[in-house]
Amino acid sequence: MPDFDLVIRNARIVDGTGTPWYRGDVGVRDGKIEHVGALPSGVPCASEIDAGGEVLAPGFVDMHTHNDFLLLKDAETVPKLRQGVTTIMIGQCGISAAPIEGDKVPLLDAYTGFVKAGVKPEWNWRSFAEYLDVLDGLDLGVNVGSFVGHGTIRLNVLGFEDRLPTSEELGKMRNLAHTAMKEGAFGMTSGLIYPPGVYSTSEEVEEIARGLKDRQGLYLSHMRNESSEVVKSVGETIAAAEKAGIPGQVLHHKACGRKNFGKVRETLALLEKARERGVDMTVDQYPYAASSTTLRSILPPWVHEGGLEKLMERLRDPALRERMKKEILTTENWENMLMSSGGAEGVMVVYSPETPQFEGKKLPEIGEIMGRDPLDAAFEVILANHGSDTACYFMLDDEDVKYVMRHPLVMVASDTIPSAPGAKCHPRTNGTFPRVLGKYVREEKVLSLEEAVRKMSGFPATRLGLEKKGFVKAGMDADLVLFNPDTVIDGATFESPFGEPEGISHVFVAGKLAMKNGEFTGATAGKVLRKN
Repeated sequence: MPDFDLVIRNARIVDGTGTPWYRGDVGVRDGKIEHVGALPSGVPCASEIDAGGEVLAPGFVDMHTHNDFLLLKDAETVPKLRQGVTTIMIGQCGISAAPIEGDKVPLLDAYTGFVKAGVKPEWNWRSFAEYLDVLDGLDLGVNVGSFVGHGTIRLNVLGFEDRLPTSEELGKMRNLAHTAMKEGAFGMTSGLIYPPGVYSTSEEVEEIARGLKDRQGLYLSHMRNESSEVVKSVGETIAAAEKAGIPGQVLHHKACGRKNFGKVRETLALLEKARERGVDMTVDQYPYAASSTTLRSILPPWVHEGGLEKLMERLRDPALRERMKKEILTTENWENMLMSSGGAEGVMVVYSPETPQFEGKKLPEIGEIMGRDPLDAAFEVILANHGSDTACYFMLDDEDVKYVMRHPLVMVASDTIPSAPGAKCHPRTNGTFPRVLGKYVREEKVLSLEEAVRKMSGFPATRLGLEKKGFVKAGMDADLVLFNPDTVIDGATFESPFGEPEGISHVFVAGKLAMKNGEFTGATAGKVLRKN
């Protein structure tokens, strides 16, 4: 028997702790790192790789993806592996695939069209545990953990009703969160700009979050507002974690709209003060100056009430359309995605399967093709695609992106919204991690190499309580990535979002070689991860 299944020699080890790199060898046995340091030449091993001075780092942990349904069709998750990602977290922005009661399946099925990437799920689960069991039966290329979505919980109890829950309904929602935690959820996410989360009060979210306390689940929030009320929304997120007595995290932190540029300094100071008084708060961020979500997020909150079919009915009503247009162009008492993007010119449609001719085009160009006002054109695209519509919103400041990235409370995450076959998507889906290493470490020197790797591995793994992941240390899982720091770079752009990264030579999951020089080997060693 060989002493090791795998030996990697002559590596520049960046171990995920943030400490300076050092040269060394790594020995792997049975999916675990058995040795880190110098190994004598000729030590018995089944496979040996000479790193040639490339960086050996822990496999990256993508804290924020919407691959909940895509996994059912593409369990290998090669676009993540190409970036060096070995673990992904799903159930984000208040949207999770479970739990779901039978009579509510049509509501959730229709609502999640924009993240299903063309997948038509069988819905052969009801509980959170049953959904994880379905994932367990797949040949996973990466490790997968999940949060439960506050929006999904609310949908189970109230559908898309815009009202306060009764005390009995509130108790049922809290119990759904608690049960999901017992069944393996890592915590709960909220999406407070989306229906049905947008209809909830702070007090509702705080009370449901109490269902996470006995297992110290993490509360992550796509906040109620990331533009004019971003400071207030960070305060709301802190309060939910503080009152529930649990850790909290601001998802994909940013300040949207030119007049709000710079407010990230206030929000991060607010988070620092929260930590000083003992509130366990952190942040994640994607490294781009444009966001992405549904195209129908441009619509005022009242348009979404009652679910997708009601939304479509309202869009067909000429009088209601005029009301929508007026509110979109003149009001700011909600998260107005279009105006935060500087108007229609800042909105690019990236996924509209029934109108693919508009993918990659901005609203004024679509309006010109249709012979319509850009907002009317957007309404027509939403109607035609019946719940399957995503867009990119160009509304962030590059300097804010760098400021947030440097902050010690901030980790890297992609916020991946997967695309259907042939459709476009935000380049963050395919480029986030090599972009940080190439653009922000090597080219712009926003981060040191060691700090960037910490923000992509040890930091998120520790935040999730993944005791065997995130570090190149003896006893840890052998999830590893080998890359050239002089050449690593993203290849994905807004025009060509599927461009492949360069400079990542090898990716290992549980000691199995999954990617070699950008090619998938066929190894599927990923596992479903459950809290505790």
